[in-house]
Formats: sequence, C-alpha cells, structure tokens
Amino acid sequence: MNENKTLARLIVGLILCSSLAGCGGNFDEEQLETLVIAYQVMDDYDDPNENPQSLADYLADELNYDVSLYNVDSDGAMIEALRFGNADIALMDGGAAWVGWQQYGLQVLAADQKSDGRTYYNAHAWVLADSDIAAAHLDGDPSTDPFALLQGKTSCHTGWLKSAGMLLPMGYLIGHGYANVVGDPNDVESLRDTIYGFFNENASIPDSGTPYYGYGGAVKCLSEGVGDVAFAKDSTVASYCDNEEPVDDEEWCLDMSQYIPLPAFGQAPSHPMMYNPEMLDIQSRTAVLNALMTLNNQMYVVNYSVMGSTSTGCYDLSVNQIDSTSDKNSCGGEILFNVLNTPGLTRVNTQEHLGSYSSLISNVPGISAYYDQKFEISS
Repeated sequence: MNENKTLARLIVGLILCSSLAGCGGNFDEEQLETLVIAYQVMDDYDDPNENPQSLADYLADELNYDVSLYNVDSDGAMIEALRFGNADIALMDGGAAWVGWQQYGLQVLAADQKSDGRTYYNAHAWVLADSDIAAAHLDGDPSTDPFALLQGKTSCHTGWLKSAGMLLPMGYLIGHGYANVVGDPNDVESLRDTIYGFFNENASIPDSGTPYYGYGGAVKCLSEGVGDVAFAKDSTVASYCDNEEPVDDEEWCLDMSQYIPLPAFGQAPSHPMMYNPEMLDIQSRTAVLNALMTLNNQMYVVNYSVMGSTSTGCYDLSVNQIDSTSDKNSCGGEILFNVLNTPGLTRVNTQEHLGSYSSLISNVPGISAYYDQKFEISS
C-alpha cells in the first residue's frame, strides 16, 4: 500500500513539474518577441555591406527580439505585407506611403533624412529674373499674384507624374483654383490635358532619356528659353549651376541671380518607415522606434585614440564609448549608409510627414486609381 502511495505522489509531482518552467530538464525557453521587416532582398550582393540582414541583426541585438526579413518585390507588396500582417515595418517611397495611409490606415514611425538632415524637400516654381512672374513675386504688392501669371506660359516639368516636377505643382494649381481639370476627373491621363489647358500646348512633359528630362532637364528647359517656368525642388538650381568649382556647373547655366524661386507650394516627403497600428501595438512600436534611433548614434572609426591607445570599432555617441569588438557591417552609421541609403532617421508622425504632400496630390485627377494600378493593389 505504501509503495502505491509513493508512486502516486511521484506521478502527480511529475505532472505538476511538467506544467511549470524551471523544474529541471530541457523545457521550452521563453518565447522572444518577433519583428518582421518587409524588404526587397537580392539573391546576391556585390557589396555584402548592403545586405539588409545586417539591419535585422542589429535590431535583434538592440531589442532582444527575433527579427527577420520578409522579401517583397515592390512598394505595392510592402503595403500588402503591412496590411495583412505579414510584416511589421517597411521603408517605402512617398507615393506608396500615401496610398497605405489613405486607404488602409498605415502610419509613419520614422523617416529617412536627406543629405542636409531634412525629411523633405520644398517644391518650387523657378522663373527667370526678367520675367513678369518674377516681378509680381518681388514687387511686395499682395494684389499681384505670380501663380496667376503662370497661366498661358510654357511650363517645364521633370517628367510624367513626377512629384516636385508635376504632381505637387499641379495639385497646388488645381486645389487653389488656378487650373481646372480638363477631362475625366477619375482618369490620371486627364492631367496631361489639364497641363496643356492651363499652360499651353508647348508644355514640356519629357520622356526619360530626352534633353529636358529630370530636374536638370527642367532647369535647362528654362535656361535655354524653351519654357517660362521650371518645376523642381529647392536645391535643384544650385546643384547644377552653383558648385564650388565653376567647371562643375552645366554649360547651359545662367548666372545664379537669374533664377528666381516662387514661394514653396508643398513638401515632398522622404522615405517613411511605415507600420500597421492594428498589428503593431504601442509598446512594441515604441521599442522599435527607440531601437531605430540608436542607429544615428553609432559611427565606425579607425585608429581612434582611447586613453593613449588606438582602437578600431563602432563609436557610440550616446555613451561616448567605442566597442572595439564591433565590425564595420554591424555599426549603426554604416547600416544607415549602406542599407538604408540615408545619413540618419528622424522621429516623425504621419500628419507632419505626409500631410502637405497628401493635401496637394489628392487634387490630381485619377491619382488614387493610378497608384492602385501601379502598386497592383486589390481591394
């Protein structure tokens, strides 16, 4: 009888122990939080430092999460990955981010920086100093509207459906009542007739590879007298015509005093890091955002002097220390440069990053249907 009681106690003890962690033996370890990054991963990289796996490994160390990559082949696939919970975060362009925000409620976690540290650039209309448009802008008289004087002039765009060169200026002109949509308001092709209708039939809407394509092409179009106004970003003219070495300027450039920007009419956003608030809770996204920000604090240094001796490794600006065990590919600054192609990331919210852009391109006829088709998004 005593033997039966002892055996019964042993069986009960084993059952209880198997339901608790730490009772001895090899039981499942605590499950790590997970983070999935939507990214277009190449089969092979000419430069191993460009492999996004280094970003995943970095975040895994910072967060103590199980971080993995979800391979996508387009911005549209990134939207779908966030929409259906196949990924938690994704870095995408402004157009895709706008669609994700407007149609599926995706939100901005952070944004990459331009070379000057901003997360946007201003869109401008550039005119020549001797034009009536420039005079109306510079005369200090609020009753002379330079944008109204654009009507009937010849415009120089950077290309078909380009942000600063077409979508933002036309969204501004339509939204503020200067230009009327010509054609079907649900067809993006109506934008072409709208441009010809407001400006004139000689408006330059160049194709890739032609002389007036791109930012430089638009300014060249203005400089050579082909057009009366060029649509470009705030830094465009200086980048082509005001270099430190004059020999680096384009031969078609005029003196910088000849180029006059009208007031900025909108901001083109940099690439935002997007997430789905229905899939990523506030605690997790706060942790992920803080981890992403630490990328800004690290830089790789060679032969850095530390208390009289030299060391090579990853220098952390936040703690003023160097980790000599870190290799170049695991350093935050190198990951920003090689993988994300940016000098840094900035905390931003959805409205401040995409709001100005959204208010303008929403006025472009058929733009939502165009992006749905471009990104192959199905409801």
